[in-house]
Amino acid sequence: MLRLSNVEVIYSNVILVLRGITIAVGDGQIAALLGANGAGKSTTLKAISGLLRTELGEVTHGSIEFDGRQIHNSSPQQVAAMGISQVIEGRRLYQHLGTEENLMVGAYVNKDKAGEKGRLEQVYTYFPRLKELRRSTSGYLSGGEQQMLVIGCSFMAKPKVMLLDEPSLGLAPMLVQEISKIVKRINAEEKVSILLVEQNAEMALSLAEYGYVLENGRVVLDGPSVKLRDNEDVREFYLGLSEIGAERSFKNVKHYKRRKRWLG
Repeated sequence: MLRLSNVEVIYSNVILVLRGITIAVGDGQIAALLGANGAGKSTTLKAISGLLRTELGEVTHGSIEFDGRQIHNSSPQQVAAMGISQVIEGRRLYQHLGTEENLMVGAYVNKDKAGEKGRLEQVYTYFPRLKELRRSTSGYLSGGEQQMLVIGCSFMAKPKVMLLDEPSLGLAPMLVQEISKIVKRINAEEKVSILLVEQNAEMALSLAEYGYVLENGRVVLDGPSVKLRDNEDVREFYLGLSEIGAERSFKNVKHYKRRKRWLG
């Protein structure tokens, strides 16, 4: 369904951020993209959604294909109309509008206007808390409620693919678990493909069927989530576990670096 092949991205004709990455998300699949800050995860999502154009970024090599169509030269509006919806990091909302008003804005690109009411009720089924807050000003919602709302707004667009950028950011563990369950449910019931960008590797690998690890703009490791969870490097550097399975803290470690085989 969605495939990036040898994609390079440059900002301002100077800064090379993605260095030939290849990833794929199949029909109805959840795929995870893991990596530290600055690895290129959000840039990957923006390359897909067309938002690079708003940040002086450009796909300079490779291709992005969705349902057999090349989309890397498409505008954000065109990409959204094709059925790709991005939930941007930081819970971007129209904070002066109410909860339900934000949801209806999310439905703007959906051509099925007759089905908007049904989609709204579906959102309230997945997120009952939003129904209770439907008349509340979105800027006054809690972080978890706002995260539910931005996912709901994305769902209102009737997407075939959802791009989720750090949905667990700044949330308490119980809220992370709740949102994870809802994302899994949306995927299972609506058959929506999901590309999940996360630093919370435990959450991402519990949701996804397949995962990719990004380092300095390159995919250095990929495979089924079960295998990645058992990988020695992933366990040490992303799950916080040592080679023998014990929890590990880097507070008392002055220097550490990834093994050479990551970049080999």
